[in-house]
Amino acid sequence: MNRVLTSAIVFGAGMAAYGLVQKNILMSERQMKKIQKRITKALF
Repeated sequence: MNRVLTSAIVFGAGMAAYGLVQKNILMSERQMKKIQKRITKALF
């Protein structure tokens, strides 16, 4: 149960970060991929 809750929080944070990245074009694609890998590692 606790793990599911943590995953939900991480996913929510990831979505929020993704939204910020959409607005902030200054962030490089390399950083985007790094963040996406971190999120997927945290989820699975």
